Parts: sequence; C-alpha cells; structure tokens
Amino acid sequence: MPPLAELHFRHVAVIGKYNAVGSRGAIDTLAHFLLQQGCAVSLERETALNTGLDQHPVLDVSEIGQHCDLALVLGGDGTMLGIGRQLARQNVPLVGINQGRLGFITDIPWQGYAPVLQAMLHGQFVHDRRALMHASVWRDGQCVFETIAMNDVVVNRGSAPSMIELRVEVDGHFVAKQRADGLVIATPTGCTAYALSAGGPLLHPAIDGWIMAPIAPHTLTNRPIVLPASGEIAVEVVSGRDASAHFDMQSFTSLLHGDRIVVRRAAHQLCLLHPLGWSFFDTLRRKLHWNEGGVG
Repeated sequence: MPPLAELHFRHVAVIGKYNAVGSRGAIDTLAHFLLQQGCAVSLERETALNTGLDQHPVLDVSEIGQHCDLALVLGGDGTMLGIGRQLARQNVPLVGINQGRLGFITDIPWQGYAPVLQAMLHGQFVHDRRALMHASVWRDGQCVFETIAMNDVVVNRGSAPSMIELRVEVDGHFVAKQRADGLVIATPTGCTAYALSAGGPLLHPAIDGWIMAPIAPHTLTNRPIVLPASGEIAVEVVSGRDASAHFDMQSFTSLLHGDRIVVRRAAHQLCLLHPLGWSFFDTLRRKLHWNEGGVG
C-alpha cells in the first residue's frame, strides 16, 4: 500500500445515533480512532449529552461550522438526514458510517471502517453535492411553517378512509387537480425513499431535478413526473380531512383547506464524501439486491 498523503482534515466533529444499543461504545471508539490519526475531535452537543461522553470538547451545530472541517455521522440514513439539513448551510462536508439497515447515504459499513476512513482522512475521497428543498406552508397569504428537506416533502391524507384533492402548479402554471392518498415531491437523494414506494423513478444524484409522484391516485393515468429543480412547485389542499405535510418524515404540520405548500431549491447544498471508487450504481445494486441470482 502506498504511503498516505498529509492529513487532509484537522478537526473532526462526531455525530452519533445516541439512542441505539451500543452507540456509546461505538462513538467512543470512533473518537479515539480519530485521535490516533492526529485529528482534533469534538462531539456534537446532543451526542455528548445523551451518551455521557465528556472527555472530548463539545460543539453545537453552528460551532461545528465555525471550527470543524469534517463531520462524521455514525448511525443510519435518518441520523444523516437530521444533521445534514443543519450542516448544509455551514458548508461542512459529511461522511456517513452506517449502523442502520439501509445506508444509501451512510455508506461506510461499521465493520471494517478503519482503513476506509483512514484513507479518506488523508484526502482519498469522492465529492458528492446534493440539492436540498426549501419548503413552506402558506395560509391566507402568511407563511405559517418553513423548513429544509433533504429527501422529500409529502402531502398526505389523515386517518379518514377518503382521498384528498390537491391542485398542483409548477412555476405558476396549472398542472392538474388530483385525487389521491397524497403526493411526494422528492430530491434525487430521496428517490430511494417514499417516492420509490409510490412508484417513482430512480434519479441519479447528478441530475438537477425533482420527482413528483402521486400516492395511490384515483386516476391511474396520473403518473410520476421528473421536474427541473430550478422551478417552484405549489400544492394547494382543495378538499379532504386531516391532511398534513411531512418533511423527511422527521417534521410535519397539519394542513387546512386552502393551504399552499411551496417547494423550491434551497440556497445551500449538502456535501457528502464517499470512499474512492464509490458509485451510485454500486449502492443501488447492493441495497436493492439487484445482483441476487445474477452474474457480476
């Protein structure tokens, strides 16, 4: 193995899925590994508080943006979604070490992470920039809710056994009124999440577009569509009971008739780092089991 280049990252923040079994030990192990590589190490504040690890400096998200040149996320895709939305505006690159089940964006397995991470710390990595969505909810001309989504914005019906009716516009142009269980607007990052379950296409992360996919539409000709990410999508709730909007399935708000959900590209991008040789197609083949029973 050729000698490693000079250390590329000097100060690394560690963010962990602190409520998972064994997470305290894994976070502590990872922190000590980084120290052995010559990195300064800080723990994200909630990670430190919830694990009781107090031997490392503690930083909140804004301080990570000021002082760290890399953030390591130990957990699953949900952990990455939660912290990624916050760190994107801080312009801190993230590396995901997977302790979850899927790992589409936390792509380094915990078992055997050390040589992979060591190479990345010394500059052997692939940049992967992901677009985010800015979503807002408008009621009577006033913005009543806004947030950033990394995966998707989902408008869906409540527990009542009836569909909701939605009016959809793109860049101010009327597209359709649709009756369905809901509607998913997804980024390329979110194409393998709810949008895929709703029958949406897979979208390579290099494509600058959104997926708009209806959930169980009443009219079967109402199909998923790929839209340019430069546009603005507006969804108005026309009828239906207990409708709500969900953002990355981690935050939500209730909706009233006449509410408009407006989705556009966020001002910041998320920067993910992957090991050299990483490929989106390798991830799909591995996670979606495309190779089972085949050759290759």
